[in-house]
Amino acid sequence: MKKYVSLLLVLMLALSFGLTGCAGSDEPAATTDDDVTKVVLLINGNLGDRSFFDSAEVGLNRLVADYEGKVDVKIIEMGFDASKWEPGLIDVSEEDYDVIIVGTWQMQEILEEIAPQYPDNNYIIFDTVANPEIANIYSMVYKQNECSYIVGALAAEIAGDEPIGFLGGMDILVINDFLVGYIEGAQSVNPDVSLKISYIGDFNDSAKGKEMALAQYQSGAAIGFNVAGQAGLGQIDAAAEVNTYAIGVDSDQEALFRDMGEDAKADLIVSSALKEVGNSLYRALEMHMDGTLPYGESESLGLAEGAVGYVKSQWVIDNGYADQLDEIVSKIAAGDIVVSTANGMTTEELTALRDAVK
Repeated sequence: MKKYVSLLLVLMLALSFGLTGCAGSDEPAATTDDDVTKVVLLINGNLGDRSFFDSAEVGLNRLVADYEGKVDVKIIEMGFDASKWEPGLIDVSEEDYDVIIVGTWQMQEILEEIAPQYPDNNYIIFDTVANPEIANIYSMVYKQNECSYIVGALAAEIAGDEPIGFLGGMDILVINDFLVGYIEGAQSVNPDVSLKISYIGDFNDSAKGKEMALAQYQSGAAIGFNVAGQAGLGQIDAAAEVNTYAIGVDSDQEALFRDMGEDAKADLIVSSALKEVGNSLYRALEMHMDGTLPYGESESLGLAEGAVGYVKSQWVIDNGYADQLDEIVSKIAAGDIVVSTANGMTTEELTALRDAVK
């Protein structure tokens, strides 16, 4: 008899658990790996530049927050040793990522070699254009000439009849596109503007950047504009040393320095030319998740796409430049101002442009 009672209890418990499992619940279903878009960003350098790569991180973090539980992002800093970049890309290509992101011209050739070996992977490269015949790469570049035109006009207004400075990372197309816009913006205010132009030779040597920026300031530059990633932080150091104005790049460098308690440097950064890498990555990944990202193609992103701009800082507002700069933004966006680009310029044409503002 006890045996039958025990068996009956077991059956009742089993039935109870079965009904519980079938009952409805207010709790959301657990998210599976298939529901999560897994993204990895490989940085051919390091975070902490307070400009280019840091902008990418901010955009990806915002995406994760906005799509909570739907996006997983990993950022890998590969450093500046170029011998580690190809193995790093191969490693992540072997893993289970939905999207693999790299940036800059320094990764273009490596990606063009690796991506065809992994045709089922999706790759995004920013700030350069990969071979359009490779169907699993989406490329995006920026109209940095537009944002540098804006801050060029600001620099010339501040400088008056004094020279202005430009500090580039390397003498390459993307940096010279900044330069072309900067020159044209400055000339729109002062046709006889004089520029002091220097190239560091890399994007990580901030000590050399500081040395070159100091030379520009000490030879009369009233304000300097750095377009050199981490190396460009040397210009901010130089500005603080000689108490002279600077213009930041890619991110809001005034806000970043202030957030770190470096108010003396922040006070001298009047604005920044924004190259919104983070916004562009956010946009691209949203399109990937919607199934609309055009792999095998490239896009050029500017003011209209929120990919470039300028910081309307309190300094700009307090000193009465905001309306003038906003008008420039509106005219560029409307096509009333067409900013020249280094894309398609010959070496001779670029040299002539630089010589004209010496």
